[in-house]
Amino acid sequence: MPDIRLEGVSKRFGKIAALQKVDFEMRDGEYVAILGPSGCGKTTLIKIIAGIWPPTEGQVFIDNRDITGVPIEERDLGYVFQNIILFPHMTVKNNAGYSPRVKGLSEEQIEERSRKAMDLVGVLEQQGYLPSELSGGAQQKASLARALASKAKLLLLDEPLSALDARVKVELRYALRRLVKDLGLTAIHVTHDQEEAMSVADRVIVMRKGEIVEVGEPTHLYDAPRNLFTANFVGESNFLEGTVHSVEDAKARIELRGEQILTIPRTTLRVGQPVVLAIRPEHLSLQPEDGDNSIQARVEESRFMGFYTRCRLRAETGDELLVDLPTSDARVREGTDSFVCFNPDFILLYPRPTEGLGEALKLE
Repeated sequence: MPDIRLEGVSKRFGKIAALQKVDFEMRDGEYVAILGPSGCGKTTLIKIIAGIWPPTEGQVFIDNRDITGVPIEERDLGYVFQNIILFPHMTVKNNAGYSPRVKGLSEEQIEERSRKAMDLVGVLEQQGYLPSELSGGAQQKASLARALASKAKLLLLDEPLSALDARVKVELRYALRRLVKDLGLTAIHVTHDQEEAMSVADRVIVMRKGEIVEVGEPTHLYDAPRNLFTANFVGESNFLEGTVHSVEDAKARIELRGEQILTIPRTTLRVGQPVVLAIRPEHLSLQPEDGDNSIQARVEESRFMGFYTRCRLRAETGDELLVDLPTSDARVREGTDSFVCFNPDFILLYPRPTEGLGEALKLE
Protein backbone atom coordinates (compact mmCIF):
# COMPACT_ATOMS: atom_id res chain seq x y z
CA MET A 1 0.00 0.00 0.00
CA PRO A 2 1.32 3.48 -0.88
CA ASP A 3 2.54 6.31 1.32
CA ILE A 4 1.99 9.72 -0.28
CA ARG A 5 3.98 12.89 0.33
CA LEU A 6 3.73 16.35 -1.23
CA GLU A 7 6.53 18.87 -0.79
CA GLY A 8 6.07 22.55 -1.68
CA VAL A 9 3.50 21.88 -4.40
CA SER A 10 2.27 25.02 -6.15
CA LYS A 11 0.18 25.44 -9.28
CA ARG A 12 -0.39 28.61 -11.27
CA PHE A 13 -2.65 29.20 -14.24
CA GLY A 14 -1.28 32.39 -15.69
CA LYS A 15 -1.46 34.96 -12.88
CA ILE A 16 -3.86 32.85 -10.81
CA ALA A 17 -2.29 30.86 -7.95
CA ALA A 18 -4.47 27.75 -7.60
CA LEU A 19 -2.13 26.09 -5.06
CA GLN A 20 0.50 27.71 -2.85
CA LYS A 21 3.32 25.67 -1.28
CA VAL A 22 1.22 22.68 -0.23
CA ASP A 23 2.89 20.09 2.03
CA PHE A 24 1.26 17.00 3.45
CA GLU A 25 1.81 13.30 4.09
CA MET A 26 -0.60 10.42 4.33
CA ARG A 27 0.00 6.89 5.53
CA ASP A 28 -0.71 3.72 3.63
CA GLY A 29 -4.22 2.41 4.20
CA GLU A 30 -5.47 5.84 5.22
CA TYR A 31 -8.70 7.40 3.95
CA VAL A 32 -8.14 11.16 3.67
CA ALA A 33 -10.74 13.74 2.62
CA ILE A 34 -9.75 17.06 1.07
CA LEU A 35 -12.45 19.53 2.11
CA GLY A 36 -13.00 23.11 1.11
CA PRO A 37 -15.31 25.56 -0.67
CA SER A 38 -15.49 25.83 -4.45
CA GLY A 39 -12.31 27.27 -5.96
CA CYS A 40 -10.06 26.47 -2.97
CA GLY A 41 -7.71 24.24 -5.03
CA LYS A 42 -8.80 20.77 -3.91
CA THR A 43 -9.51 19.40 -7.42
CA THR A 44 -6.26 20.94 -8.68
CA LEU A 45 -4.43 19.12 -5.90
CA ILE A 46 -5.91 15.69 -6.66
CA LYS A 47 -5.23 16.13 -10.39
CA ILE A 48 -1.58 16.83 -9.61
CA ILE A 49 -1.41 13.69 -7.44
CA ALA A 50 -2.99 11.74 -10.30
CA GLY A 51 -0.57 13.13 -12.89
CA ILE A 52 -3.27 14.83 -14.97
CA TRP A 53 -1.64 18.22 -14.37
CA PRO A 54 2.02 18.91 -13.52
CA PRO A 55 2.80 21.18 -10.58
CA THR A 56 4.38 24.55 -11.31
CA GLU A 57 6.66 23.92 -8.34
CA GLY A 58 7.21 21.13 -5.85
CA GLN A 59 7.37 17.35 -5.83
CA VAL A 60 4.98 14.41 -5.43
CA PHE A 61 6.22 11.17 -3.85
CA ILE A 62 4.52 7.76 -3.69
CA ASP A 63 6.33 5.16 -1.60
CA ASN A 64 9.33 7.56 -1.41
CA ARG A 65 9.59 7.57 -5.22
CA ASP A 66 9.50 10.96 -6.93
CA ILE A 67 6.67 10.62 -9.46
CA THR A 68 6.30 14.32 -10.26
CA GLY A 69 6.97 13.79 -13.96
CA VAL A 70 5.45 10.31 -14.28
CA PRO A 71 2.33 10.17 -16.53
CA ILE A 72 -1.02 9.06 -15.07
CA GLU A 73 -1.01 5.68 -16.83
CA GLU A 74 2.21 4.73 -15.03
CA ARG A 75 1.10 5.74 -11.51
CA ASP A 76 -0.96 2.61 -10.77
CA LEU A 77 -4.01 4.35 -9.36
CA GLY A 78 -7.77 4.25 -9.72
CA TYR A 79 -9.59 7.52 -10.43
CA VAL A 80 -13.31 8.20 -10.00
CA PHE A 81 -14.31 11.54 -11.51
CA GLN A 82 -16.82 14.13 -10.35
CA ASN A 83 -18.76 13.77 -13.60
CA ILE A 84 -19.62 10.13 -14.18
CA ILE A 85 -17.45 8.96 -17.08
CA LEU A 86 -18.35 5.57 -18.55
CA PHE A 87 -18.00 4.37 -22.12
CA PRO A 88 -21.62 4.78 -23.32
CA HIS A 89 -21.41 1.95 -25.88
CA MET A 90 -20.05 -0.56 -23.34
CA THR A 91 -21.99 -2.60 -20.80
CA VAL A 92 -21.27 -2.31 -17.09
CA LYS A 93 -19.22 -5.50 -17.33
CA ASN A 94 -17.09 -4.24 -20.22
CA ASN A 95 -16.57 -0.88 -18.51
CA ALA A 96 -15.37 -2.70 -15.39
CA GLY A 97 -13.04 -4.88 -17.44
CA TYR A 98 -11.52 -2.01 -19.42
CA SER A 99 -8.40 -1.47 -17.29
CA PRO A 100 -7.36 -5.15 -17.05
CA ARG A 101 -7.97 -5.50 -20.81
CA VAL A 102 -5.70 -2.51 -21.57
CA LYS A 103 -3.05 -4.12 -19.35
CA GLY A 104 -3.13 -7.20 -21.56
CA LEU A 105 -4.57 -9.66 -19.05
CA SER A 106 -6.14 -12.90 -20.21
CA GLU A 107 -9.90 -13.16 -20.71
CA GLU A 108 -10.10 -15.35 -17.62
CA GLN A 109 -8.31 -12.73 -15.50
CA ILE A 110 -10.46 -9.94 -16.96
CA GLU A 111 -13.61 -11.89 -16.12
CA GLU A 112 -12.41 -12.56 -12.57
CA ARG A 113 -11.41 -8.95 -11.85
CA SER A 114 -14.47 -7.31 -13.37
CA ARG A 115 -16.87 -9.76 -11.72
CA LYS A 116 -15.31 -9.27 -8.29
CA ALA A 117 -15.33 -5.46 -8.66
CA MET A 118 -18.98 -5.41 -9.76
CA ASP A 119 -19.93 -7.68 -6.89
CA LEU A 120 -18.12 -5.49 -4.37
CA VAL A 121 -19.99 -2.32 -5.37
CA GLY A 122 -23.35 -4.02 -5.96
CA VAL A 123 -23.85 -3.84 -9.75
CA LEU A 124 -23.25 -7.49 -10.63
CA GLU A 125 -26.91 -8.03 -11.48
CA GLN A 126 -26.75 -5.04 -13.86
CA GLN A 127 -23.58 -6.14 -15.65
CA GLY A 128 -25.35 -6.38 -19.01
CA TYR A 129 -26.81 -2.87 -18.86
CA LEU A 130 -25.55 0.15 -20.77
CA PRO A 131 -24.80 3.31 -18.73
CA SER A 132 -27.89 5.04 -20.15
CA GLU A 133 -30.05 2.30 -18.62
CA LEU A 134 -28.74 2.89 -15.08
CA SER A 135 -29.70 5.34 -12.35
CA GLY A 136 -27.16 7.97 -11.30
CA GLY A 137 -26.20 5.96 -8.23
CA ALA A 138 -25.70 2.78 -10.26
CA GLN A 139 -23.61 4.67 -12.83
CA GLN A 140 -21.28 5.93 -10.12
CA LYS A 141 -21.04 2.42 -8.68
CA ALA A 142 -20.07 1.18 -12.15
CA SER A 143 -17.37 3.90 -12.30
CA LEU A 144 -16.10 2.72 -8.94
CA ALA A 145 -16.09 -0.91 -10.15
CA ARG A 146 -13.93 0.13 -13.10
CA ALA A 147 -11.46 1.83 -10.76
CA LEU A 148 -11.35 -1.18 -8.41
CA ALA A 149 -10.85 -3.66 -11.26
CA SER A 150 -7.53 -1.97 -12.03
CA LYS A 151 -6.25 -3.50 -8.76
CA ALA A 152 -4.57 -0.19 -7.93
CA LYS A 153 -3.84 0.34 -4.24
CA LEU A 154 -4.38 4.11 -4.49
CA LEU A 155 -7.93 5.32 -5.12
CA LEU A 156 -8.57 8.97 -6.01
CA LEU A 157 -12.16 10.19 -5.68
CA ASP A 158 -12.90 13.64 -7.12
CA GLU A 159 -16.30 14.77 -5.76
CA PRO A 160 -17.64 11.27 -6.51
CA LEU A 161 -21.05 11.82 -4.90
CA SER A 162 -21.86 15.40 -5.91
CA ALA A 163 -24.19 14.47 -8.79
CA LEU A 164 -26.29 12.03 -6.75
CA ASP A 165 -29.60 12.40 -4.90
CA ALA A 166 -29.32 13.06 -1.17
CA ARG A 167 -30.45 9.60 0.00
CA VAL A 168 -28.27 7.77 -2.55
CA LYS A 169 -25.33 9.98 -1.59
CA VAL A 170 -25.61 8.99 2.08
CA GLU A 171 -25.86 5.28 1.27
CA LEU A 172 -22.92 5.33 -1.15
CA ARG A 173 -20.54 7.25 1.11
CA TYR A 174 -20.79 4.56 3.80
CA ALA A 175 -20.34 1.87 1.15
CA LEU A 176 -17.23 3.68 -0.11
CA ARG A 177 -15.59 3.70 3.30
CA ARG A 178 -16.36 0.03 3.87
CA LEU A 179 -14.87 -0.88 0.49
CA VAL A 180 -11.68 1.11 1.04
CA LYS A 181 -11.12 -0.42 4.47
CA ASP A 182 -12.09 -3.99 3.49
CA LEU A 183 -9.76 -3.92 0.47
CA GLY A 184 -6.89 -2.23 2.32
CA LEU A 185 -6.72 0.69 -0.11
CA THR A 186 -5.28 4.17 0.35
CA ALA A 187 -7.91 6.75 -0.66
CA ILE A 188 -8.06 10.50 -1.25
CA HIS A 189 -11.60 11.86 -1.43
CA VAL A 190 -12.25 15.44 -2.60
CA THR A 191 -15.49 17.11 -1.49
CA HIS A 192 -17.04 20.45 -0.55
CA ASP A 193 -19.57 18.66 1.69
CA GLN A 194 -18.32 18.72 5.30
CA GLU A 195 -20.77 16.02 6.43
CA GLU A 196 -19.53 13.72 3.67
CA ALA A 197 -15.89 14.34 4.60
CA MET A 198 -16.51 13.75 8.30
CA SER A 199 -18.35 10.47 7.70
CA VAL A 200 -15.82 8.77 5.39
CA ALA A 201 -12.36 10.00 6.37
CA ASP A 202 -9.73 9.01 8.92
CA ARG A 203 -8.32 12.52 8.57
CA VAL A 204 -9.59 15.65 6.85
CA ILE A 205 -7.50 18.29 5.07
CA VAL A 206 -9.26 21.68 5.15
CA MET A 207 -8.29 23.99 2.27
CA ARG A 208 -8.87 27.65 1.54
CA LYS A 209 -7.50 29.91 -1.21
CA GLY A 210 -5.01 27.32 -2.46
CA GLU A 211 -3.54 26.56 0.96
CA ILE A 212 -4.02 23.92 3.64
CA VAL A 213 -5.65 25.59 6.64
CA GLU A 214 -5.78 22.62 9.02
CA VAL A 215 -5.41 18.83 9.06
CA GLY A 216 -6.94 16.56 11.67
CA GLU A 217 -9.28 13.76 12.60
CA PRO A 218 -12.97 14.62 12.11
CA THR A 219 -13.72 14.75 15.84
CA HIS A 220 -10.79 17.12 16.46
CA LEU A 221 -11.76 19.46 13.63
CA TYR A 222 -15.31 19.65 14.96
CA ASP A 223 -14.67 19.81 18.71
CA ALA A 224 -11.41 21.78 18.84
CA PRO A 225 -10.58 23.50 15.54
CA ARG A 226 -7.39 25.57 15.72
CA ASN A 227 -8.58 27.96 13.05
CA LEU A 228 -11.59 30.27 12.80
CA PHE A 229 -12.23 29.27 9.19
CA THR A 230 -12.33 25.59 10.17
CA ALA A 231 -14.74 26.34 13.02
CA ASN A 232 -17.02 28.03 10.51
CA PHE A 233 -16.70 25.60 7.59
CA VAL A 234 -16.74 22.30 9.50
CA GLY A 235 -20.17 22.34 11.07
CA GLU A 236 -21.74 25.60 12.20
CA SER A 237 -20.67 28.00 14.92
CA ASN A 238 -21.81 31.21 16.55
CA PHE A 239 -19.12 33.91 16.64
CA LEU A 240 -19.04 36.84 19.08
CA GLU A 241 -16.34 39.48 19.35
CA GLY A 242 -15.06 40.59 22.73
CA THR A 243 -12.08 41.43 24.91
CA VAL A 244 -10.32 39.52 27.69
CA HIS A 245 -11.54 41.46 30.75
CA SER A 246 -9.62 39.57 33.46
CA VAL A 247 -7.88 36.26 34.15
CA GLU A 248 -7.72 34.67 37.60
CA ASP A 249 -7.89 31.19 39.12
CA ALA A 250 -7.44 29.65 35.65
CA LYS A 251 -10.63 31.37 34.48
CA ALA A 252 -11.00 34.16 31.97
CA ARG A 253 -13.79 36.73 31.92
CA ILE A 254 -14.66 37.86 28.41
CA GLU A 255 -16.42 41.18 27.92
CA LEU A 256 -18.75 41.25 24.92
CA ARG A 257 -20.50 44.19 23.33
CA GLY A 258 -22.97 45.82 25.70
CA GLU A 259 -20.67 45.04 28.65
CA GLN A 260 -21.94 41.47 28.86
CA ILE A 261 -19.49 39.12 30.62
CA LEU A 262 -18.95 35.41 29.94
CA THR A 263 -16.59 33.24 31.99
CA ILE A 264 -14.59 30.41 30.44
CA PRO A 265 -12.38 27.90 32.30
CA ARG A 266 -9.21 28.35 30.30
CA THR A 267 -7.26 30.78 28.15
CA THR A 268 -3.69 31.59 27.19
CA LEU A 269 -4.65 35.07 26.03
CA ARG A 270 -3.65 38.23 27.86
CA VAL A 271 -5.89 40.76 29.58
CA GLY A 272 -7.07 43.43 27.14
CA GLN A 273 -6.58 41.26 24.07
CA PRO A 274 -9.35 41.40 21.43
CA VAL A 275 -10.83 37.92 20.92
CA VAL A 276 -13.47 35.97 19.03
CA LEU A 277 -15.61 33.53 20.98
CA ALA A 278 -17.04 30.53 19.07
CA ILE A 279 -19.63 27.99 20.18
CA ARG A 280 -21.73 25.39 18.34
CA PRO A 281 -25.54 25.83 18.26
CA GLU A 282 -26.06 22.54 20.13
CA HIS A 283 -23.94 23.81 23.04
CA LEU A 284 -26.32 26.69 23.74
CA SER A 285 -29.58 26.37 25.65
CA LEU A 286 -32.53 28.61 26.48
CA GLN A 287 -33.81 29.38 29.96
CA PRO A 288 -36.56 31.71 31.21
CA GLU A 289 -34.40 33.56 33.77
CA ASP A 290 -30.96 35.13 33.88
CA GLY A 291 -28.08 33.01 35.14
CA ASP A 292 -24.36 32.40 34.88
CA ASN A 293 -22.94 32.75 31.37
CA SER A 294 -26.24 33.84 29.86
CA ILE A 295 -27.32 36.65 27.55
CA GLN A 296 -30.82 37.99 27.03
CA ALA A 297 -32.12 37.55 23.49
CA ARG A 298 -35.33 37.63 21.46
CA VAL A 299 -36.50 34.61 19.46
CA GLU A 300 -36.80 35.79 15.85
CA GLU A 301 -37.38 32.42 14.21
CA SER A 302 -37.99 28.79 15.17
CA ARG A 303 -37.83 25.94 12.66
CA PHE A 304 -38.59 22.24 13.09
CA MET A 305 -35.64 20.18 11.74
CA GLY A 306 -36.68 16.69 12.83
CA PHE A 307 -35.03 15.53 16.02
CA TYR A 308 -33.94 19.10 16.80
CA THR A 309 -35.45 22.57 16.48
CA ARG A 310 -33.31 25.43 15.13
CA CYS A 311 -33.89 28.78 16.83
CA ARG A 312 -32.51 32.08 15.58
CA LEU A 313 -32.26 34.80 18.21
CA ARG A 314 -31.06 38.41 18.37
CA ALA A 315 -29.01 38.97 21.52
CA GLU A 316 -28.93 42.25 23.43
CA THR A 317 -25.29 42.52 22.31
CA GLY A 318 -26.62 42.82 18.75
CA ASP A 319 -25.26 39.41 17.75
CA GLU A 320 -27.35 36.81 15.95
CA LEU A 321 -27.29 33.42 17.69
CA LEU A 322 -28.31 30.00 16.42
CA VAL A 323 -29.51 27.55 19.08
CA ASP A 324 -30.34 23.88 18.44
CA LEU A 325 -32.74 22.36 20.95
CA PRO A 326 -34.00 18.77 21.15
CA THR A 327 -37.44 18.93 19.56
CA SER A 328 -38.92 17.04 22.49
CA ASP A 329 -37.78 19.88 24.81
CA ALA A 330 -38.32 22.85 22.50
CA ARG A 331 -40.91 25.20 23.97
CA VAL A 332 -40.24 28.49 22.24
CA ARG A 333 -42.42 31.09 20.57
CA GLU A 334 -41.24 33.61 18.01
CA GLY A 335 -41.18 37.17 19.31
CA THR A 336 -40.61 36.21 22.96
CA ASP A 337 -37.59 37.00 25.12
CA SER A 338 -35.37 34.34 26.63
CA PHE A 339 -31.88 33.91 28.04
CA VAL A 340 -29.26 32.08 25.98
CA CYS A 341 -27.03 30.02 28.26
CA PHE A 342 -23.45 29.28 27.14
CA ASN A 343 -21.90 25.97 28.22
CA PRO A 344 -18.38 27.13 29.23
CA ASP A 345 -16.82 23.72 28.53
CA PHE A 346 -17.57 24.13 24.82
CA ILE A 347 -16.59 27.76 24.30
CA LEU A 348 -13.62 28.20 21.96
CA LEU A 349 -11.54 31.36 22.07
CA TYR A 350 -9.40 32.81 19.27
CA PRO A 351 -7.34 35.98 18.87
CA ARG A 352 -9.37 38.46 16.83
CA PRO A 353 -8.02 38.33 13.25
CA THR A 354 -6.31 41.47 12.04
CA GLU A 355 -8.16 41.30 8.72
CA GLY A 356 -11.52 41.31 10.51
CA LEU A 357 -13.88 38.51 11.47
CA GLY A 358 -15.92 38.64 8.27
CA GLU A 359 -12.86 38.27 6.07
CA ALA A 360 -11.47 35.42 8.20
CA LEU A 361 -14.71 33.45 7.84
CA LYS A 362 -15.37 34.16 4.16
CA LEU A 363 -16.04 31.01 2.13
CA GLU A 364 -13.94 31.60 -0.97
